[in-house]
Amino acid sequence: MQSKTNTFSTSDKLSIHYHQWLPDAPPKGAVQLAHGLAEHAARYERFAGELTKAGYAVYANDHRGHGQSAGSPDKVGYFETTPFWNAALEDMQQLTTIIQKEHTNVPIFLMGHSMGSLLTRAYISRWGSQLKGAIICATGGDPGMLGKIGGIVAKLTSIINGKTERSDFLNKLSFGKFNDTFQPSRTEFDWLSRDEAEVDKYVADPYCGGTFTAGFWIDLLKGVAQINSSSTYQQTPKGLPIILLAGDKDPVGDMSKGVLQVKEAYEKVKIEDLTCTIYPDARHELLNETNRQEVMNDILAWLKQRT
Repeated sequence: MQSKTNTFSTSDKLSIHYHQWLPDAPPKGAVQLAHGLAEHAARYERFAGELTKAGYAVYANDHRGHGQSAGSPDKVGYFETTPFWNAALEDMQQLTTIIQKEHTNVPIFLMGHSMGSLLTRAYISRWGSQLKGAIICATGGDPGMLGKIGGIVAKLTSIINGKTERSDFLNKLSFGKFNDTFQPSRTEFDWLSRDEAEVDKYVADPYCGGTFTAGFWIDLLKGVAQINSSSTYQQTPKGLPIILLAGDKDPVGDMSKGVLQVKEAYEKVKIEDLTCTIYPDARHELLNETNRQEVMNDILAWLKQRT
């Protein structure tokens, strides 16, 4: 596996950092990864190693305000004037264009984890025709009234403290109850994985965790409402293969209820090739779970059938 990093410039003059993991032979396909909230792309290197061994080129950018794209750990979660959601989608599309230029006529698959899965669902409704398939990992369903209340609280918080102020309150409102199922807890992030070593790596990583600005939460909740609208589902290409993956102990997916809700919404708009796999007892980060090899093997088998 060849590993290197690079950057590209956005229309609003940001420098977006991305990783490339390449097989030693010409790739038979490419997988673009979209990481989750409060983490970064380098955490996917182990999975990238599995993909490159199978012959895929792997690309993953640090979303704006995350990882190396943020610049330093103290800048993670800080956003000024550009709204996050649409800009992050444009960044992902820019990376897709880079992959297309570097690997002409190679099928491209998009995989998103957690917040990255939400962005992926929006992405495929806009640019799904450019892709060979989408892997939606650890996603969430429609928060309904709770999402609307969260949006109102985020707006009030931004009015009181400003959009660029970090909000511990909104952070706790969003993640505060995720650990409730796993009491007594060893850390604040036991909900991520049954593998304690992997949880400890997350806790020790200066680019993981952190508190995000009120403006970010306003925009993210708008994006969540958008992807759960019937129009977004309807705009997804019917012939695009989609696989949903989740643990049945993942609070982000409401212990799989939210994931099944998303599956039903895709079925309703008649997605032709739809797969859903729920892993018993697995928590949020499937690629860092105790059964991660099973998950990776399932993804590789799904890719092989569609490459």
